Amino acid sequence: MQVARYRGGRQEIVKHIGSAHTDIELGMLLERARAWLEPDQQSLDLGITPQLPVESTLPTGQGTLLPAPIEEQQPVLDAPGRTETTASVLLREALHATYDQLGFDRIDDEVFRDLVIARIVEPGSKLDAGRVLRDLGATPASYATIKRHLRSVLDKNYRAVIAERCFVHAAETGGLSLLLYDVTTLYFEAEKEDALRKVGYSKERRVDPQIVVGLLVDRTGFPLEIGCFEGNHAETHTIVPIVRQFQERHDITGVEMVVAADAGMLSASNLTDLDDAGLKFIVGSRVTKAPGDLASHFRASSRTGGCLE
Repeated sequence: MQVARYRGGRQEIVKHIGSAHTDIELGMLLERARAWLEPDQQSLDLGITPQLPVESTLPTGQGTLLPAPIEEQQPVLDAPGRTETTASVLLREALHATYDQLGFDRIDDEVFRDLVIARIVEPGSKLDAGRVLRDLGATPASYATIKRHLRSVLDKNYRAVIAERCFVHAAETGGLSLLLYDVTTLYFEAEKEDALRKVGYSKERRVDPQIVVGLLVDRTGFPLEIGCFEGNHAETHTIVPIVRQFQERHDITGVEMVVAADAGMLSASNLTDLDDAGLKFIVGSRVTKAPGDLASHFRASSRTGGCLE
């Protein structure tokens, strides 16, 4: 850094200020040269104080005196997003709200509630219920906890609480004047029979041990009563026990109701029992195709009944 002047058309060095190797040293030499020139330098007084931006210390590795203007800096881009996990939270919340709305929350058992929701979403085993609940965004209980809570289903008679709430809901919405009944069979991949699982008539033509399940619903299909029987139990012998069980549970014996079922569920003896229980019936079959005992019952009996033509 030198101070020079022109005299007679030639450049003449007046003062050697020093040598700079960095921007900060250059700034210091410029300030020193201006200070040396001020006593002899004439200037107009404009009321402006010149400011020289100088940093006292630069970060290690920085090669410039001042940072680059913002518009010259390269934008820093974040890494693309990555999905860690997904969950059907809305579905779980909707089922949870429906569970509470029906009054099933009277059963103070969150593990049982979660198992019910898991079975609705994807029917499966108790062991697989944890996976389904995690897919729904819930934190499932351990398998040991699930087994322990299931003992309460019998010990605390959860079935009675649920049946009572189903009855109240059906009575307030669809009514109980018309009831629908049907049965199905559920097979088990077991080698041997036991007191309940027995080989019987299978609609799927299987020879595995099975159980017979009967379901009574209202006119909208809302469940009211369910029962299971031995696998070799005749389907026609299930309707009357289920209907009587429903009447006794809710103390509605003698209330006028109509039971609708297909012809395979009813026999002449069943119709007689239904008449004795004060129930009317609708048989979902043509008279010309009805079983022999039913056809003769329709022709000879004057009992209250009907047949869908």
